[in-house]
Amino acid sequence: MSVLVSNSGPLIALSGIDRLDLLDSLFGKVFIPEEVAQECLAGGAAGSGVASFQKFEGFQVIQLPDPPNPLLTALLDIGESRAIELALQLQPSILLMDELRGRKVARNIYGIQVVGTGRVLIEAKRANLINAVLPLLAKIRANGYWLSDRITDEIIKQAGE
Repeated sequence: MSVLVSNSGPLIALSGIDRLDLLDSLFGKVFIPEEVAQECLAGGAAGSGVASFQKFEGFQVIQLPDPPNPLLTALLDIGESRAIELALQLQPSILLMDELRGRKVARNIYGIQVVGTGRVLIEAKRANLINAVLPLLAKIRANGYWLSDRITDEIIKQAGE
């Protein structure tokens, strides 16, 4: 069984709408590097979701012992870099990440399976954990989390809405 490793973006998006429970229901424990936990505690650009993040008990925060991979940190921010490193350590794993460059590096260079916030919402709807994806996407965007119109349209289409 694969484990879920997450970057900060999707956690900030889901905590901003108080729906981190979807990760617990779909995947069980979520593994995050310490650097990602620190980014989430800062709350992202809008500072939203910190209280939700703090009260969620489904995280396993991992302190990676080695210094960050310099190749990764040259391409990505520290949270993305460390999330990829943790996903490689906890094989087989699924990486939850929305940032396009990080997704490409994880998938194309390291062969890691990557999903995004939209996929979490789609799977939550399929599992009858939520009634609709569109209202949650609207709340996520209203909180300042950036998802392009193209991505949003594709998520809504895949959700059958």
